[in-house]
Amino acid sequence: MLKHGSNLLVHLRPAAVVARIAARTALIRPSVASHFARDLSVSAFLDSRGVPVVTPSAELPAGPHVRDGFVMSFSTYVPHERGVRLPHDDVLKLLPDLHAELRHYEGPLPTRGPLDDVDNVLTYLDGRGAPDLDRFRAWRDTLLARWPEHHNDVQPLHGDAHPGNLLLTPSGPVWNDFEDAWLGPVAWDLACLSKDEGAARHAVEVYGGGAAPSDVAFHAETRTMFGALWAVFVEWS
Repeated sequence: MLKHGSNLLVHLRPAAVVARIAARTALIRPSVASHFARDLSVSAFLDSRGVPVVTPSAELPAGPHVRDGFVMSFSTYVPHERGVRLPHDDVLKLLPDLHAELRHYEGPLPTRGPLDDVDNVLTYLDGRGAPDLDRFRAWRDTLLARWPEHHNDVQPLHGDAHPGNLLLTPSGPVWNDFEDAWLGPVAWDLACLSKDEGAARHAVEVYGGGAAPSDVAFHAETRTMFGALWAVFVEWS
């Protein structure tokens, strides 16, 4: 087993195949199969353009598949240094090239991105009687009121561009996990590597422009809200 969290990742040794099985994500994403399909589609597209990515499996039909109620897909296993992460600045320096290639992607992508997950998690928790959800609803509504002014420089995004989604291989970093790809502001991907206004300004400088620091800081706050909500979801799931 490679990972057991939002999804279960299993290396099907001795084959160079990784099975991705929806775990907690299946509880809050009615269309989790479409997320898996998006990951495979975007990865295949980027591979065709020479971007180093984890590719859909060539040994098994990549999927996504549904078996006994479980959604799964198959990708190529890439040997890498497990647990080793690139510094945030190094990830930021890689993002401009990734974004340049993603701009050519013409497949369907959602336009609400993380907002759908926020709503779905709140619905799930409400159905289980989790307490203190009103503060999350108020937090969400406050951010939603400000969302339009920070929804700038929209293009296809990785969606979850943190260091854990870059595998460190002998031939260099390899992008992974495009399950959360969406059509949104460039600042969202930079916010994956920022936690406050100072970090947002630094992220824009390292990235080389392309987004306003105020937009990055706003989306960093959105990610903080969702991270706190997700922690409650994990406790109640």
